[in-house]
Amino acid sequence: MYYVFYFLASLLMIIYKSQVFSYPDSNLALDLGLLFLMAIIESVRLYLGMMGNLTEEQLPLGSSLFFTVGNVLLSVYFLVWETYILRADLIINGILLVFYGLEVVLEIFTIAAFFR
Repeated sequence: MYYVFYFLASLLMIIYKSQVFSYPDSNLALDLGLLFLMAIIESVRLYLGMMGNLTEEQLPLGSSLFFTVGNVLLSVYFLVWETYILRADLIINGILLVFYGLEVVLEIFTIAAFFR
């Protein structure tokens, strides 16, 4: 549920930054494109995680773990390399990274439990 808040907050902040600051068009397109790519990866990641958990199979959970790493990298982009970084960006990305860290640990334990 946090990702929905994260996506909407990030989208609104990008819109705000594009109106208040002189946001280069190429950077605006890049930031928006990466945000929407992150949303697509997140939906695939959650689907694979749910299917892997319901069927108790390691492959979907491992794939979900792979996509989690991709979203962590995109979150780090929004935390460090985004064109303009507000304090709110730092806070919501930090919380998202904490959730991703917890999910990685839980997925590894779940894969290990299914492996037995």
